[in-house]
Amino acid sequence: MNPTVMIVDDALFMRKILRGILEENGYQVVAEAASGIETMRRLHDHRPDIIILDIILPDANGLDLLKSIFSASPLSRVAICSAIGQEQVIQKALDLGAKAFIQKPFTPEKVITALASMEG
Repeated sequence: MNPTVMIVDDALFMRKILRGILEENGYQVVAEAASGIETMRRLHDHRPDIIILDIILPDANGLDLLKSIFSASPLSRVAICSAIGQEQVIQKALDLGAKAFIQKPFTPEKVITALASMEG
């Protein structure tokens, strides 16, 4: 069965781009969210295998949201997808349990490579 994915980004165009890349590569996008509150609601409803998480959301800091995601769903695999390339932010996300970092702007290959690195 194909891995299920939730895309969390406040930008609709970014969610559409990611959805296209993922679906073309055999991933099943089961949910999208534009805020922290929406993320937690959708996480509860869908239990995706993988979450692609933006760091900056209108109502949440992605690092704090990462902690909430793991509290609610400890087996979730999370890839941070952000334009923030600050080393300490990336390291903090990885320390909190994120499995990959996708730097915006990205290529389809970089997205798929990052997700493939999280498998297993």
